[in-house]
Amino acid sequence: MVKRLESLLMAAVLAVGIGPGAAWAQTRWPEAKANAWYATQPWLVGSNYIPRSSINQLEMWQEATFDPVQIDKELAWAEAMGMNTMRVFLHDLLWQQDAAGFQERIDRFLTIASRHRIRPLFVLFDSAGGSGIDPAAHRKAIGFASYEDFR
Repeated sequence: MVKRLESLLMAAVLAVGIGPGAAWAQTRWPEAKANAWYATQPWLVGSNYIPRSSINQLEMWQEATFDPVQIDKELAWAEAMGMNTMRVFLHDLLWQQDAAGFQERIDRFLTIASRHRIRPLFVLFDSAGGSGIDPAAHRKAIGFASYEDFR
């Protein structure tokens, strides 16, 4: 589980160009190899994903509200419709609150997604936006949550 998350995070770091520059330049595929690999990949069909049991990306991942049964059902529907990817937001506050539990829930999500041949695209440590609403008093009303909501 931890190895899979570490690999995911390393891939994200390399994708945004933060990794070692010399190693990146030495391991870059030739254009022909990259095009050949790409030609074997399916066309990505999907959507943004949050289970219907959650109002925002925080509620999706918190221990008390993480709902693998609902996620499994919805990803089965997505698979049946021909979808093969989902964009999923990972808020940075979840990492701050419960890093170990967050990793476990991500692993469970990846296991469910894999079973349905869904390849998630994680938006890492997303904290965009801001409404200024007190989340403790308005948990179901805040919708898309931001870092500013939880300061």
